[in-house]
Amino acid sequence: MLSFLVPALAAAFAGLVLFGAIRDLISYTIPNWISLAIIGLFPVAALSAGMSLPTVGLHLGIGVAVLVAAMAMFALRWIGGGDAKMFAAAALWMGWPMVVDFVLWTAISGGVLAAALMSLRQPAFRPMVLSGPPWLVKLSEPGGAAPYGVAIAVGALAALPQSPLLSGLAL
Repeated sequence: MLSFLVPALAAAFAGLVLFGAIRDLISYTIPNWISLAIIGLFPVAALSAGMSLPTVGLHLGIGVAVLVAAMAMFALRWIGGGDAKMFAAAALWMGWPMVVDFVLWTAISGGVLAAALMSLRQPAFRPMVLSGPPWLVKLSEPGGAAPYGVAIAVGALAALPQSPLLSGLAL
């Protein structure tokens, strides 16, 4: 068991979801390599934490279930494709029962994000935003999309410390 690696791998996970959130905020895209890196780090973290095979299987099942749900949300145009992939990749790390907290934190963060975007898109604020950077101007466009990767990152960072992967470690 290489539990001393788990905090470093968790920090890498945090960095990846934060980078995904920033990319989504600026460009409305989350590159596939971010989700692939999150997925690729999981087996190393699970092995380092001494996670049992049944627990790893449960994490994999949760990741697949969230991917199916996220694909449905993508098909309904509720979220983007990058959001769906990062949501499922992050859920892989959460396990049971923290995936419930992850989904709740993501939903709450999404609501706060939506309220902030609605405020930003009000006619009173729009003239102030137009002199800002291009990504902020695009973000303030009425009827525009929401960079949901931001909410996913907040949900992931809120839930990760209590996930089965990190519980039991003295961080």
